[in-house]
Amino acid sequence: MMTNGVVHANVFGIKDWVTPYKIAVLVLLNEMGRTGEGAVSLLERRKLNQLLLPLLQGPDITLSKLYKLIEDSCPQLANSVQIRIKLMAEGELKDMEQFFDDLSDSFSGTEPEVHKTSVVGLFLRHMILAYSKLSFSQVFKLYTALQQYFQNGEKKTVEDTEMELTSREEGERKMEKEELDVSVREEEVSCSGPLSQKQAEFFLSQQASLLKNDETKALTPASLQKELNNLLKFNPDFAEAHYLSYLNNLRVQDVFSSTHSLLHYFDRLILTGAESKSNGEEGYGRSLRYAALNLAALHCRFGHYQQAELALQEAIRIAQESNDHVCLQHCLSWLYVLGQKRSDSYVLLEHSVKKAVHFGLPYLASLGIQSLVQQRAFAGKTANKLMDALKDSDLLHWKHSLSELIDISIAQKTAIWRLYGRSTMALQQAQMLLSMNSLESVNSGVQQNNTESFAVALCHLAELHAEQGCFAAAAEVLKHLKERFPPNTQHAQLWMLCDQKIQFDRAMNDGKYHLADSLVTGITALNGIEGVYRKAVVLQAQNQMSEAHKLLQKLLTYCQKLKNTEMVISVLLSVAELYWRSSSPTIAMPVLLQALALSKEYRLQYLASETVLNLAFAQLILGIPEQALTLLHMAIEPILADGAILDKGRAMFLVAKCQVASAASYDPPKKAEALEAAIENLNEAKNYFAKVDCKERIRDVVYFQARLYHTLGKTQERNRCAMLFRQLHQELTSHGVPLINHL
Repeated sequence: MMTNGVVHANVFGIKDWVTPYKIAVLVLLNEMGRTGEGAVSLLERRKLNQLLLPLLQGPDITLSKLYKLIEDSCPQLANSVQIRIKLMAEGELKDMEQFFDDLSDSFSGTEPEVHKTSVVGLFLRHMILAYSKLSFSQVFKLYTALQQYFQNGEKKTVEDTEMELTSREEGERKMEKEELDVSVREEEVSCSGPLSQKQAEFFLSQQASLLKNDETKALTPASLQKELNNLLKFNPDFAEAHYLSYLNNLRVQDVFSSTHSLLHYFDRLILTGAESKSNGEEGYGRSLRYAALNLAALHCRFGHYQQAELALQEAIRIAQESNDHVCLQHCLSWLYVLGQKRSDSYVLLEHSVKKAVHFGLPYLASLGIQSLVQQRAFAGKTANKLMDALKDSDLLHWKHSLSELIDISIAQKTAIWRLYGRSTMALQQAQMLLSMNSLESVNSGVQQNNTESFAVALCHLAELHAEQGCFAAAAEVLKHLKERFPPNTQHAQLWMLCDQKIQFDRAMNDGKYHLADSLVTGITALNGIEGVYRKAVVLQAQNQMSEAHKLLQKLLTYCQKLKNTEMVISVLLSVAELYWRSSSPTIAMPVLLQALALSKEYRLQYLASETVLNLAFAQLILGIPEQALTLLHMAIEPILADGAILDKGRAMFLVAKCQVASAASYDPPKKAEALEAAIENLNEAKNYFAKVDCKERIRDVVYFQARLYHTLGKTQERNRCAMLFRQLHQELTSHGVPLINHL
């Protein structure tokens, strides 16, 4: 059989066959053996040795591309290879016959040029054996294919030369474009023929590794599927190709094609397993139970929980019949994933961790510990206990070199510190992850930094920088995220949501509520709960109180049902703000006390501080500024230490308001001193608001400062603040909210 210049026999029986490209590689190896050590420098020989492995393992490439690769390593040898191939292609069939006869001499002698068991030696022996098995007609077809291969290479070389001459006249930019076009066409030519089994296995392992570690360097979904279809056309029972097709379809969220490929993979695996294995443990039964388990994982990924549970029950039944404890452990882990919303799921998880340790499954044990830590973080356990548990899992990671889980552990620590309101610690953990090098040596120079944990850490960094008013730095981080995780990759939704939230916060700070409202749709598509909450925030800012209240009440009920405590507290704070903006501060007090109780119970320090800030504001409205100041002294330290710039400004503004309200009953000298202190705090608040470009709050601050300067008799300062207030008031729209009722 001959296809696209490739002579090969039954693909199920022969692992390798001779192609014109492989003859060219054999010529290169032969020339390297004939060239003395003095003729080639040590650096050139090292480059050639590094080039050999991808040439032996990779797919066939065009002759012009092969010349270029050799020339980059050793120009002298490239010229010798070109002459040898030209003499063989323009000569007679006996020249090719003689070449293969001479290859056997490489193994002869007391000190042979090539050892039989080396990588190069095995390749030479495979080629000699494959050539010797060819019939005369197949040898003739191979020689014809070699001539065609040489002629195509010569044409390409001429085209490249003419293009180089033209490009010198027309400029460097056009040359780069044309070279890029040629390289694309070469890739299409080189991938058009079938691959040998070894080449196919190398291609599949390389692409699978790239999909796991660095998806951007893998082929695009369409290109990869085209190559896989080409492989399966020549060998429909190639199980590994079906599995890579399943992974490729997962990238584009194609549930039908991914299920189809997964079932085909296990069908082929069962067939080959039944032929080669006689016992049920390693053959038919093993494939069946892992097929059901993978199908359950697939359905769970797409949110088909009922189908996932049915497939998992089937996997458990078969695993129990076969007494396969390893498979049962995986099933137990997935049972927790499916039932983690239940109150007793932690019991299942603890049992899973113990069993995994007992059966020597460190990966599963570590994942179980990570899940247990996450669950207990949401349940309000203290940070020191959680970090101790993560330290134990880290010991497992380092002991067994589980670098992927080390990254996940650090990303989880980042998220936990942010949940507890410790932004400095979160920043430190995120930067630690980004500075770590991969422990795994991945092919093609790929570093393991395009995983989900890396994306999570970068998103945290972007949000933390945006909270501190460093929008340029946040934009740079997001730009880097977009380059590393293009929109078609599986982790792109993380940075998309992060980007939308940062834009939303900036629009709200700038008073552009129409722009913020337009961003709500994108946020809702990525995270429904977050989108509904931000819609309510926009309605509240636009003074649509009744609509905002209805939305918040629905969201509160839903989040309480899901036990999403963090969002419950945020909703309660928004409801309280809605009440006092509606001149009902007394109704807001019970709501704030409920939020404070939840924050304390679940140890959410930052939300607790924000709740105390709101309580102090409610007390100020109720006319008890002294108690409000006392409360503020409790809450302001965590806010100034780990809070967002906007919250720091709000806290200092509230302190100034309380100082002014408390000074009403003071003696004139003491009152003047209190007002001076309030003005200093207002200046600090104004600086904070300026960092996040919150003009509406700056307008409120300068209005308040103008009133205080007027009271103190400082006319020049009052006029300056009044002028600034007027400029901002003309620039911004007013919503008629009294100044004292706006925190």
